[in-house]
Amino acid sequence: MSRRINGMIIIKTEAEVAMMKESAMLVSKTLTEVAKVLKAGMTTLQIDKLCATFVRDHKAIPSFLNYRGYPHSICASVNDVVVHGFPNNEPLKEGDIVSIDMGVILNGWHGDHAYTFIIGEADEAVLKLVRVTKESLYRGIEKAIAGNRVGDISNAIQDYTEKRNGYGVVRELVGHGLGRSMHEDPQVPNYGKRGDGKKLKENMVLAIEPMINMGTKDVYTEDDGWTVRTRDGKPSVHFEHDVCVKKNKALILSDYPIIEAAEQNNPNLNVSYYAHSMTI
Repeated sequence: MSRRINGMIIIKTEAEVAMMKESAMLVSKTLTEVAKVLKAGMTTLQIDKLCATFVRDHKAIPSFLNYRGYPHSICASVNDVVVHGFPNNEPLKEGDIVSIDMGVILNGWHGDHAYTFIIGEADEAVLKLVRVTKESLYRGIEKAIAGNRVGDISNAIQDYTEKRNGYGVVRELVGHGLGRSMHEDPQVPNYGKRGDGKKLKENMVLAIEPMINMGTKDVYTEDDGWTVRTRDGKPSVHFEHDVCVKKNKALILSDYPIIEAAEQNNPNLNVSYYAHSMTI
């Protein structure tokens, strides 16, 4: 869940990072359960119930529920919805792209993770948007090392998505620090200049989350105060990982093998873009 926030940067201890990894991995495991069953005909309210039950069965709390009045346990953003989509009773269709964004509180620590799924066949332009957005996340993560600055992450994402591929990078919503609060400093935009922003220090924990539109960068918020859509009605894709800054290589806290579970268990999801996606 993305919000512009104010506050202070909090450096975690190794023990705290280990607890945060448990929280982040629970979110990732929950998204893996979605990957196993997601198909046309399901509703996002059914996914919401599945996720809430799985989280509570693992002795954690769905952190989005009632956060600033948000009425669900997950955000389910379909096609032109960028983020913060309300789960509903409308059946999903072949060709839909569905971003599931969710968080948990486990032992007092937050995890926050998002993944975009493709149901059935989709055209090449959609596949490319999903692939490039996921790859941009990993390009950003590669810059999350001590001594760099937030702008190095931001620039890596913007360069790959906007400058090289012509997509719209959402400005109004950003990644953020994470810890005992869902939103901590620093903000992590998906656009910016190398060398700008806060200096990254070891054991800072960041939620890095590119939100990339096929067309214009411009978005608007619906009357519900939450649902953000692309201004031109074209698709948008959202991926997010929780990342701990380290000296030589960032530590991804939420890196459970989600799409591999879909490949093994769910023929209804399109994973044809996955083989091209970067890993680090």
